[in-house]
Amino acid sequence: MCDLLRRLKEFGYDVRVVPTASALKFVGRPTWEALSGQSASSDIWEEVQDVPHVAIGQKADLVIIAPATADLMSKAATGRADDLLTSVLLTTRAPVIFAPAMHTEMWEHPATVANVETLRSRGAIVIEPSVGRLTGPDSGTGRLAEPASLASVCRAALEGGSGSADLAGRRVLVTAGGTREPLDPVRFLGNRSSGRQGWALAAAAAARGASVKLIAANVDLPEPAGSQVIRVETTSQMFDAVLAEAGEYDAVVMAAAVADFRSTSVANRKIKKDDSGNVPEPIELVRNPDILAALGEKWSQSPTPVVVGFAAETISDEQDREAVGEAKRAAKGANVIVVNEVGVELGFESALNSASILDGSGVVIHVPQTSKEELANAVWDAVIARLPRAERGTEFPAG
Repeated sequence: MCDLLRRLKEFGYDVRVVPTASALKFVGRPTWEALSGQSASSDIWEEVQDVPHVAIGQKADLVIIAPATADLMSKAATGRADDLLTSVLLTTRAPVIFAPAMHTEMWEHPATVANVETLRSRGAIVIEPSVGRLTGPDSGTGRLAEPASLASVCRAALEGGSGSADLAGRRVLVTAGGTREPLDPVRFLGNRSSGRQGWALAAAAAARGASVKLIAANVDLPEPAGSQVIRVETTSQMFDAVLAEAGEYDAVVMAAAVADFRSTSVANRKIKKDDSGNVPEPIELVRNPDILAALGEKWSQSPTPVVVGFAAETISDEQDREAVGEAKRAAKGANVIVVNEVGVELGFESALNSASILDGSGVVIHVPQTSKEELANAVWDAVIARLPRAERGTEFPAG
């Protein structure tokens, strides 16, 4: 959690730590205060002239409970206010994110399940815990998400978010990264996609209450909090994974950069030039399956799921780029397409992105160069506009 605090500070946020008495047995108050630059009391009777149990909650733009224990979530669900933190939870009207951490048996206990359902029904975001090593020798569901992933969820909630759990109860599928097509045991055809935009989409969806599954191709990033990740390498593998999964979701966002072609054959040894300087035979390519077109055809007569495609273009003229993107959207049967210019220091391998979002109605949403988190939220806004209104998630109260 000290690492999470450091990351949030590096994003430029002011962070106030409100520890429980138990938390202070793990990390001392001086550490919290030194890292945050603010008081870190757990006592409701300190600094009473500022009425902290009210003021802290009123001033917050976001509250994240990390780690969220079974005990803390039980108190929050029943409205207990026996310390500073639980009092803050009753006074804040900001989005609240719970990042659970506990043993599998505790997470699966009917009482915890009921408390999580209660918190979500009130608009709180309860991130699904990770699967992995727990305290002691056992492993399972209940591991706290990695600090970098939690920081990304917070950033997604704060930068361009709607301030609501408007994807609560929704299941979304996101693809990310760049597929690779092997040529021999050491070489492949690929692209420069880092997977950051797909990761930002997953984090933003989790921050807005969705259940997220992420199909990732060759991405070297920590798994995003609240997302279940399926790893693939090639376009064919991603095709199979997407088509096997997508029928269960409300929205599918195809942010991965997939290889359009693959080699007709893969050498079983490294391809080498010989001593006389001769070069290998030309590599013959064949087209890969078109995942976006397959999704568009599968749901051509169905209003859901909402299918979103990405069109990475090297066309510098914005109008021409959007015309190409709209033609692709119509040809592939996607509901929405996100068109962005790519190239050296553009789109790929960058923390920033810019795009135009087209939904076929003639309205174009221009997103100037900004963080990938903010672009992700703009994409989800476009998705939510196409989902049935009656089934949207619970909004946070204003204020």
